Amino acid sequence: QAQLVESGGGLVQAGGSLRLSCTASGSIVSIATMGWYRQAPGKQRELVANMPSSSGINYADSVKGRFTISRDNAKNTVYLQMNSLKPEDTAVYYCNALRLLYYSGRYVSEVWGQGTLVTVSS
Repeated sequence: QAQLVESGGGLVQAGGSLRLSCTASGSIVSIATMGWYRQAPGKQRELVANMPSSSGINYADSVKGRFTISRDNAKNTVYLQMNSLKPEDTAVYYCNALRLLYYSGRYVSEVWGQGTLVTVSS
């Protein structure tokens, strides 16, 4: 079963930094896109950043200049470096992967991680 394992959430003061990691398990040939979404209490889930394997990076306007997404394709891992954190960044952060191809020939269109809580205190 396709699985994404996240780590790195926690409590940090405003202005601080955190780094999230997400690794896709299994014998994977390729993953088209990996990225991060977040959901704050009472709000809809929103895109934070994603990174297609081909080219281009997408960031939400609210995190541009503060967050950096990166990928290690050999490890099937995506990272989110979050700097200058604000209380409004408080949310559950979810890893997302699109179009996973496995060596077994199996194809999975989309997988979500279980979520990791980021809390930014003022």
